[in-house]
Amino acid sequence: MLTAKQLNQYADVLIWGVKTARTKQYKRNDIVLVHYDLPAIKLAEILQEKLLGLGINPVLRLGPTVPMEKIFYKKSNQNQLVFQAPGTKELFESLNGAIYLYAPESLTHLKDIDPKRIAKALIARKPFRDILSRREEIGSFGWTLCTLPTLELAKQARLSFEEYTRQIATACYLDESNPVKAWNSIYNRAQTIKKWLNSMKVNWYHIESKNIDLRITPGKQRRWIGISGHNIPSFELFLSPDWRGTEGTYFANQPSFRSGNYVKGVRLEFKKGSVNKIKAEKGEEFTIKQLAMDTGAKRVGEFSLTDRRFSKIDRFMANTLFDENFGGPSGNCHIAVGSSYSDTYRGNPAELTHEKKKHLGLNDSALHWDLVNTEEKMVTAHLFSGKKVIIYEKGEFKYQ
Repeated sequence: MLTAKQLNQYADVLIWGVKTARTKQYKRNDIVLVHYDLPAIKLAEILQEKLLGLGINPVLRLGPTVPMEKIFYKKSNQNQLVFQAPGTKELFESLNGAIYLYAPESLTHLKDIDPKRIAKALIARKPFRDILSRREEIGSFGWTLCTLPTLELAKQARLSFEEYTRQIATACYLDESNPVKAWNSIYNRAQTIKKWLNSMKVNWYHIESKNIDLRITPGKQRRWIGISGHNIPSFELFLSPDWRGTEGTYFANQPSFRSGNYVKGVRLEFKKGSVNKIKAEKGEEFTIKQLAMDTGAKRVGEFSLTDRRFSKIDRFMANTLFDENFGGPSGNCHIAVGSSYSDTYRGNPAELTHEKKKHLGLNDSALHWDLVNTEEKMVTAHLFSGKKVIIYEKGEFKYQ
């Protein structure tokens, strides 16, 4: 269990994150949602006190318990699956920020639920996510999230609870004398690397490892972003490519848990931008159904790289937030199948209409599933000039 001091430090870092993630400054009487799982209640209480001290109005929402979630998906009829409580739209249209505290007590409780039922509920909630995305694009909304250690997470990661807790504290710099100062330092170092990446006029990227041979096309008006306060921890730099230029093979050697299902060894083959072949060592049927959720589910919405010099994460954590930021000996890359991030648009995201996003090849989907590879790899930028630049090798960006 995190100590009282570590929880207090965690709250300070999360407030730094939600402030940094929003382009406009917060002001008194702004509204910030604190959405938390039951084991995270102590951190939620600390955040409530700190937000009130800043003159902000915290809205506290406890997530469903494991039995509640199972009952919902087992007992709901078709109308109940898509039901949204009155006032939800109005709340989301008024939110200025959100902090999500993830502390699951089970990762596999939905394994016997038909993925189509889960997908239907997700699709019904997508309009609310779209509201927050639009508010973020105009600078009126910022968000961050974190993970709290639980016995279930430790068990699925095959670590002791103490080891799992130490990984979280180390990864989030909670044992530093001034964690916020440490995060500001990482933020500033990342700014330099992003400036270097965004100075290149790239036609396409070639990702090569033992099991990956993939071509990613950034597309027009794209920029690398990341380490922006959105996730604690977050060490990844990423962009949302033009999905239409994706070709080749991608392999996720990191397992993942999704909607109560354990998935391992996912291999995807892309042709003309979409997945045309799906294989998985475990969870293949579930993976196939997830990528059939909607038209955009078989397309790439994100391409990401993590520099091992930033990340202290060196264990599988059974949690995407940590696993997509794995450092270890070789860093990691990941792709996300599904929705794109509009803030990777180089212009003003507020000007992005649905038609313009479609024109630019920014993907739209109710799905966003990060699939992680930690193999040693090389990423080469093929510039429009014909020049080739190795941007990432042996787990590090090659910027000097």
